[in-house]
Amino acid sequence: MLQGDGPFTVFAPTDEAFAALPEGTLDKLLMPENKDKLVQILTYHVVPGKVMSGDLESGMVKTVEGSKVNVKVSDAGVKVGKAKVVKADVPASNGVIHVIDTVILPQ
Repeated sequence: MLQGDGPFTVFAPTDEAFAALPEGTLDKLLMPENKDKLVQILTYHVVPGKVMSGDLESGMVKTVEGSKVNVKVSDAGVKVGKAKVVKADVPASNGVIHVIDTVILPQ
């Protein structure tokens, strides 16, 4: 899906965010029988359209996964769920990436 034309906005966790998951979680998600769960988590980090940091607004935003995530914009920065945006507006050929410090999980 992400190789498509887009545009997409991706909230991409850092390597440290993945490393902070409980031990064994990532290995378990990478097992073939858990592919659907992995796809669900990854697509929860994607929003349709190209939304630059200056255009982000507080509120619930529908993800490609189908459920919504809370975005909070304040003087302290931008939070997506419990994750903080640590680097914004990284250009991609089919949208934009905002790097976050925590893996966000659908409800």
